[in-house]
Amino acid sequence: MATSKKGGPEKKVGISYWSKDKVSCPVCKKAFEREVMRSGNGRMIAGGLTEELHRIYEPSAKFGRIYPLIYEIGVCPNCHTALFWNDFTEKIDPDDADKLFEHSEKRHKACEEIFPYYNLKHERSLFDGTAMYYLALMTYDDMGPYALPTMKKAIITLRLAWLTAEINQRCADHNYDLISKMFYSKALFFYQQAVINETERIEKSSTLNNMGPDIDKNYGWDGVIYLCGLLEYKYGQQEDIQMRLKKLSESKTAIARIFGLGKSSKSKPGPLLEHARNLYDNLSKLVNDDEF
Repeated sequence: MATSKKGGPEKKVGISYWSKDKVSCPVCKKAFEREVMRSGNGRMIAGGLTEELHRIYEPSAKFGRIYPLIYEIGVCPNCHTALFWNDFTEKIDPDDADKLFEHSEKRHKACEEIFPYYNLKHERSLFDGTAMYYLALMTYDDMGPYALPTMKKAIITLRLAWLTAEINQRCADHNYDLISKMFYSKALFFYQQAVINETERIEKSSTLNNMGPDIDKNYGWDGVIYLCGLLEYKYGQQEDIQMRLKKLSESKTAIARIFGLGKSSKSKPGPLLEHARNLYDNLSKLVNDDEF
């Protein structure tokens, strides 16, 4: 057993702690504890950035592999309302609150079908944290445009695709690889729908403070446009080839317009520009502009 400098047993410091300040659920009005991830001391060892703008964290000798993403969602254990932590302090339309309360058990049962025996009352695991994101997806389904639900569901489903892929790596043969693909398809839909809603002024998607998609950096609306193209390229339908080529051509045009590709401008330097250039090149190989 490790000892402290004073000679007694060394107190084990975990990955997270329970905040002294409780959170009030805006739906059922019950208070619950908030779990917060600790930072520092070698917990978060940043690794590479994937083409999906997902930051990989290397396991540490002391804490092993950690998943910072799973601490971004809060869930009321009483009514299973799940939101990004900041949204617990925002006003919810009374009709939406009534609907969320009415659908409490429905969310609980639906979540257990994919994440059986998830637990909201102990320190969260990868499995529990992923289940919380799924509860959040269903929660934002019942919220109006004021809450920017489409953009939030886009981020949530992309993170669910990452997290369920992680579960599959740790626990294969339980179909979480198929579930991950399902969430990628949903992410494609919600990202593209968020852009449509912005264009048609249905939801002010671009006003969301942090569009992630991960927690290490906010890539903003440029990141949204890039991910629309990337997800279409990687996970778009392939039954209707002409429709696919049309969508890929539109993605190529949007990416070139946003990032100024083909010009000498360096106004958008950094990893996002590099990934956008790679995607542009890949789209160019697939799309024959003369066909359109």
